[in-house]
Amino acid sequence: MADYFLALKERAEIAEGTMAFWFDTSGTDYTFRAGQNADFTLIDPPQTDAEGNTRTFSFASSPSHSGSFMIATRMRRTAFKNSLKELPLGAKLKVSPALGSFTLHKDISRPAVFLTGGIGITPMRSIIEWATLAKLPHKLLLLYSNRTPQTTAFLSDLETWTKQNPNFKLVATVTDMQDPKWRNEHGRIDGTMLRKHVTDLMKPIYYLAGPPEMVSAMRRLLEAAEVSEDYIKTEEFAGY
Repeated sequence: MADYFLALKERAEIAEGTMAFWFDTSGTDYTFRAGQNADFTLIDPPQTDAEGNTRTFSFASSPSHSGSFMIATRMRRTAFKNSLKELPLGAKLKVSPALGSFTLHKDISRPAVFLTGGIGITPMRSIIEWATLAKLPHKLLLLYSNRTPQTTAFLSDLETWTKQNPNFKLVATVTDMQDPKWRNEHGRIDGTMLRKHVTDLMKPIYYLAGPPEMVSAMRRLLEAAEVSEDYIKTEEFAGY
């Protein structure tokens, strides 16, 4: 399938060290499923380095929005991210067709439990927003870990969706602080936290996304609980 050339429509800092980028799909037939990703290639970027001009990003918005989609990333001092931050609005990137199978299961008798940290939230945000807008019957639980409230991307969106979607529950946790104003969890996601919020560990389909070390830790947690590999989906975010 052919690549697309899509214009950068908007960008904004959405959390400490994290930016979102919106791309214009109006006038094209670009489509994706919630939870998928695509390859993004800079065209004649102002900076380049040995890592190259292509990166893979998950879609962070629901596919039900017409005319645009959003991605988000932690910002590092790399040529690619510096270029993406400096490109004029309207500049086009080459975008591959949608890729990946990190998508919501069809069996509504099994809840979805999302385990993630940091920028691993992006495909899960896409799925949760889509499920909320489409009023899907799936039970959804998100355990979301960050260092501080300030680094927790999309927190206000997720809190809003808990009010709009009776099937969605958010458990946000921070690891680097003890703030009395923080009304959510403290500490890393572990077996104790998981069992606190999941009554029957064998029933859900689990979705793990984030840095490779976190995905591995969550997989070990589930394996220790004797959760079948058939009920675990993963998406690793390396080098972000």
